[in-house]
Amino acid sequence: QVQPVESGGGLVQAGGSLRLSCVVSGRTYTMAWFRQALGDEREFVAAISRGGGTRYYRDSVKGRFTISRDNAKDTMYLQMNSLKPEDTAVYYCGADARGGISSNYELASRRSSYDYWGQGTQVTVSS
Repeated sequence: QVQPVESGGGLVQAGGSLRLSCVVSGRTYTMAWFRQALGDEREFVAAISRGGGTRYYRDSVKGRFTISRDNAKDTMYLQMNSLKPEDTAVYYCGADARGGISSNYELASRRSSYDYWGQGTQVTVSS
């Protein structure tokens, strides 16, 4: 059973940085970060292919967030810089166990493309 586990969330002032980690055992293909603010739908943040050569970001985080992974450590990361209050949300790690979704943004950004989810880690950005 693949079970992602997120960590690294916390409280930070606007303009600050955090690095999220997601550890997931078992073979996975594309992995992604989604987030859900209170009262909102879960939304796509970033995705990365298994080899790391393909990465996607939502427009509002481009230039501020960087997704990466270390397959030797079964870990994916999200480096978040220049954080804004609107980045406040619970951040979730999703893992694709079937393959084939890294070929385009639409598939990689779709919540239903991912088979396994972590419990989430809270990120709060104060103004």
